Amino acid sequence: MRSSKRSLLVLLLLVLLAGGASQWWSGRGELRLAQALAASAVPGDIRMLSSTTCVYCAQARDWMRRAQVPFDECFIEQDAKCRAEFDARQAQGTPLVIVKGRSQRGFAPQRVLDALREPA
Repeated sequence: MRSSKRSLLVLLLLVLLAGGASQWWSGRGELRLAQALAASAVPGDIRMLSSTTCVYCAQARDWMRRAQVPFDECFIEQDAKCRAEFDARQAQGTPLVIVKGRSQRGFAPQRVLDALREPA
């Protein structure tokens, strides 16, 4: 009985360690991505067309601010030019991320970085 409790405790400890290591590794990958994106972007490269009620827009905005990625943002409900651009691009939803003039539906940091690295 004592041996099975010890084995269960060791197994639980291994699971916890593996989970912690996985989170640490994932966090390092996200940090490297954030650093690469911040180093690759210059003001004017990234523009985000947002909605004031869009949760995904808020998440993207927070991520880019934390990563110190330079970007411009406008809100389709508050800015007529922003709304006109949103409509002209036939966007289906927000955020609409425009990287060097090319539209991306939604926000995915790796996709933005890839677009920044593409030749013009």
